Amino acid sequence: MYKRIGLYLFAGLFISAGLGHFLLDHFFINALPEWTPFPLAIVYLSGIIEILLALCLLYLPTRRKAGIYTAIFLVLIFPVNIYMALTPEDYNLPSLALWIRLPMQFGLIWWVLSVSKYQTR
Repeated sequence: MYKRIGLYLFAGLFISAGLGHFLLDHFFINALPEWTPFPLAIVYLSGIIEILLALCLLYLPTRRKAGIYTAIFLVLIFPVNIYMALTPEDYNLPSLALWIRLPMQFGLIWWVLSVSKYQTR
């Protein structure tokens, strides 16, 4: 039962984060280094990817692979979190929160790999 709840919570978190890329696109564009090409396209694409990964986590036949792909995605976006922690003056967030977010990314990876193994009976 806990894995099922964890699965739905994670999927909800990822869907919310994906939608945030469209609703708060200014924030996500600002999170990218200034030399990033096509920042709006990257923000929207990453939002779509997050939503699709979450939906694939909810569908049993794709759940396991979606968990692995989500973990890879979280590793790939980790440099953006590092950039944000190194440039806290660009955000309306406490610097400490940006640094705490870094190890939390590993918790998210563990979480998605754990719940993506969940099989309904």
